[in-house]
This record gives sequence, C-alpha cells and structure tokens, in this order.
Amino acid sequence: MAEIASMTGFARIAGATGSVHWAWEVRSVNGRSLEVRVRVPAGQDGAGEAARTALQKVLTRGQCQLTLTLTKPEAAARVRINEALLASLAQAVARVPVPEGVAPATMDGLLGLRGVVEIEDEAVDSETLTRDLTESAARLVADLVAARRAEGRQLEQIVTAQVDRIAALTQAAEDNPARQPAAVRARLEAAIAALGSSGLDPDRLHQEAMLLAGKADVREELDRLRAHVSSARELLAAGGAIGRRLDFLAQEFGREANTLGAKANDISLSRIGLDLKAVVEQFREQVQNIE
Repeated sequence: MAEIASMTGFARIAGATGSVHWAWEVRSVNGRSLEVRVRVPAGQDGAGEAARTALQKVLTRGQCQLTLTLTKPEAAARVRINEALLASLAQAVARVPVPEGVAPATMDGLLGLRGVVEIEDEAVDSETLTRDLTESAARLVADLVAARRAEGRQLEQIVTAQVDRIAALTQAAEDNPARQPAAVRARLEAAIAALGSSGLDPDRLHQEAMLLAGKADVREELDRLRAHVSSARELLAAGGAIGRRLDFLAQEFGREANTLGAKANDISLSRIGLDLKAVVEQFREQVQNIE
C-alpha cells in the first residue's frame, strides 16, 4: 500500500561550505498539477535544476517554491608575516650605514614593505560548493516528502471518517420510514382531511399514494451513493496519488445528495439529505489537499 500524501508541506536545510553559508527552503501548496518554481543566486543554476529534477521525480501535484540563499559573512582576514623576508631586510638595514639626518629603519617601516605582510582571504572552491548544495537539495526533497506524508496520514483519518459518515447517512435514508408507500398514503390522507375533503375513493387514494411514492423514490441515488462509498474506500486502501479521483467522487457524492434532498417527501428525510450534503462538502474540501 502506497502512502497518501498531502500537497502542503515545508522543509529547510542550512549549512556552510568554507566561509559561504547557504540555506535551502521549499514550501508546497495545493495545485491541480505539479509546478516547481526555483529561485537561486547567480551562478547556482546547476544546483537549482538538480533540485527541481529531484522534486519532479517524487511529486505528482502541488505548487512548489524552492529558494536558495547564500551569505558570506564579514570574517577577519588571516594575516601572515613573511618572517624570512623580514629577518633578511633587518640584517641588510643593519649593515648599511645611516646617513646623518636620516632616521634608522623601524619595525613598522619594515612591515609596510611589499611582501612582508600577507593577507589571506579564504576562497571557496566552486565545485565543492555545488556538490554540497546538490547533496543538501536531495535531503531537502526527502524532508519535504516526509512532511507531506505525515500530513497525508492525518488527512486519511479525516477523510475515512467522512466516508463512514456518508455511508451511515445513506443507510439512515434507506431505513427511513417516510419512504414507504404506507407513510406517503398517511400523509396524503392527512392533507385531504386538513382540506375538509371526505369520501375520496380508497382505491384512488392508494393510486395517488403509489404515484407520489414513485416520484419520491431515491433508490437509485442510494445505490449510487453506496457504490461511490465503496470506490472511495478502495482508493483510500490503495493509497498513492489519489487526490484527483477522490475529487471526482466528491462531485458524484454531491450530485446524489442534491437529488436525494430534492426528492425528499418528508422532513425527516430532508434532514438526512441536508446532513449528507454538509458531510460531502467537508469531504470535498479535505480531498482538495490530497496529492
């Protein structure tokens, strides 16, 4: 059984390569199809495309925004003194007589000469950075998939409970006494009595009751509702990318619930129809989140 996944999720991975600090972020929301938008700094298009490809391999639906940020903090430069050169200069200066009126050489003067003091700025190898970014993007995608599946497990519980509720309401409509011809006849007799009419032929009354019962019969709607419940349970048991098919079933549920409500010939059956429509609408909203 494949896991059910939500289309919403978020993941973040941060790290550093040398003096460069980087951070990947990806967030996904509902979408009719898969759309991946990538935003990376200049020079990192390769890592961005690798991350896009990794997402496209494991996702089927959802709008994904993938972002990479790079920062290079102001770090203290490393200073190195060329001690051999400094010693050689000091010895050379000591051997040279100092003309009258000229100050002798000082340490700060010698340090100011080219090559004595070297400032090293740490450079980051571009290949190493790209490798680190690509590897971290793979972990980012795995984290996003895990987040979407975790939410998917919660959605599965909610949707399964809603399908069970639809099944229960369908059975309640099936068992509702108001659907029986005898109940229709009783309501018809009560309506006639309220109008002050009497002496109606019993056979004619029975015929009218049967006609009204036939017009209000919801047998086909109940049968289709049961078939849709079975299909929904099969999809939930199979798992995987079932969002589109569940969305189609939500539309079918809604169609049958509306027809049942329109045909209802009693307030008790109307109430069941209203409850059914409410649960179907909740079901429709939830399956919009499933991949």
